[in-house]
Amino acid sequence: MGGKLERKVLLKKQVQDSILSYCKIKHPNEAILILKGKSKKGLITIDGLSIPPFSFSDQTFAGFPQSFLPLDLAYVGTAHSHPSGSAQPSVTDLHNFFGLVSIIVQSPYEENTDIFAWDSQGNQIPISFEQ
Repeated sequence: MGGKLERKVLLKKQVQDSILSYCKIKHPNEAILILKGKSKKGLITIDGLSIPPFSFSDQTFAGFPQSFLPLDLAYVGTAHSHPSGSAQPSVTDLHNFFGLVSIIVQSPYEENTDIFAWDSQGNQIPISFEQ
């Protein structure tokens, strides 16, 4: 019974609140953060964040030079906002994919219903939120 391991994301409450707050602060520009946590048997648990060094953003793009990141085995992906209100990953998002998961937060950044997780192929990953 082989097959591909089904990925799931668990987002810790403090991290969820921090992501939403950071997106609100950066609006109308995109926000970008590095997700920290661990992955075990397909479950990606996100329990920390980092602001990437030398990150840059405008209303349609946010990025950072990966070569300046300190080595950290806890990096599991990125979170960024879409001020336009759509949480669908763009072609640019998929070409700049980093880690195991990309979380996209759609405006108005109010609730966990504005937070979505994606894999590197643009497939949605189920996400649950620690209460």
